Amino acid sequence: MSLAKQRTLARSISYQGIGLHAALEVHMVLHPAPVDTGIVFVRTDMETHPSVKANLSYVTNTMRATTLEDGEAKVFTVEHLLSALYGLQIDNCIIEMDSPEPPVGDGSSLVFVQLLREAGVQIQEANKKELIIQQQHRIEEEDKFAAIIPYNGYRITFISINPHPLLGVQFFDFEITEESYVKEVAFARTVAFTKELEMLRQLGLGKGGTLENAVVYDETSCLSTLRSADELVRHKVLDMIGDLALLGKSIRGHVIAVKSSHKLNNLLTHDIIKEFV
Repeated sequence: MSLAKQRTLARSISYQGIGLHAALEVHMVLHPAPVDTGIVFVRTDMETHPSVKANLSYVTNTMRATTLEDGEAKVFTVEHLLSALYGLQIDNCIIEMDSPEPPVGDGSSLVFVQLLREAGVQIQEANKKELIIQQQHRIEEEDKFAAIIPYNGYRITFISINPHPLLGVQFFDFEITEESYVKEVAFARTVAFTKELEMLRQLGLGKGGTLENAVVYDETSCLSTLRSADELVRHKVLDMIGDLALLGKSIRGHVIAVKSSHKLNNLLTHDIIKEFV
């Protein structure tokens, strides 16, 4: 058990915008929460205000984004917000939304980081709950894999391989602390390709995407202004932090991934949790 204390917000804070995929207007309020609450989403637009906990057992879909469902409560594209909460070491928070998808902001987790910092942190009495990885866990699918090995800290090493002429192989390796998260990862936006846009529209996805809240590539060029040459792989790490946050506890281990996805990230969480059952 870690000696670090659990953390929640010092006060409630709200934000309004549209979702990345459904493009629905959403008003979101982040509230402080008691010890051991975890991260809980509440649908205030539904009569009974149903809720779903940010936990791997409630993941129902991982295509292009992570979806959580518990009874009537359904929320999706939660990974950027969960990534920011984990990056800023917030253990307990109640998130009220009057729509099924959090605001996209600028396509990164930066707007959520700014909200959390504006709300401030309340240190709580109980110790943080921690998963200390003692075994190797590895998930493979074709040419992709995601693994975690024992390590005294939380580190992610990610290799992205993309056939686009401006992307190719991108490598990123970093130790996750609050400071490094904000500096190295939070600014990285989601990536889209024009050749996929029609397919995404047919699936009802990507409706809220723009050249500002996504890094968009056509066949040969980048239509957006990059924030870093390796923004793609940094965003993949941002997503992975959010998806692995669904373990519900602080992680001590070294994640190594090649071309991982929301699906593989989710499969890895299910394999990890077997170690602690």
